[in-house]
Amino acid sequence: MSSRFNDLLSIRPEILSAKVHEGTSAEEAFQNKTLRPIIKLQHDLFIAVFKNYIRKHKNVFLSLILDEQLKYISNAIQKDIKFRNALKGMVIGQFTVEEYEIYIKNSSALNKRITNIIKERLIHSIQLFNQPELQEI
Repeated sequence: MSSRFNDLLSIRPEILSAKVHEGTSAEEAFQNKTLRPIIKLQHDLFIAVFKNYIRKHKNVFLSLILDEQLKYISNAIQKDIKFRNALKGMVIGQFTVEEYEIYIKNSSALNKRITNIIKERLIHSIQLFNQPELQEI
């Protein structure tokens, strides 16, 4: 078990701006020490998953103007429960057992943090979803 613990922690990127101070809430500390590094680690996977989501939904995303694309990303994460749960699972699967025990104590609030961070990362990577390889499929 300690091997998995050490392996998971060793592959996570360090985020220097993710500071935890004395007055930091437990949720924010968990976000900065656990969620943000995991989500950064999984970024390329989230991009691939959203590209697949676009394809499975008949490339409607590609015909939208930028403002509508931003709403499309938000709606996909907020309203498509299966998609949202898949994204959360990609994060939760990277937890150590100890982190999972912290997560289950306040999963509702932490789920909101997870989905908001992923949504922001997808929005900031929106140019990757308008590449020609998506249109050919």
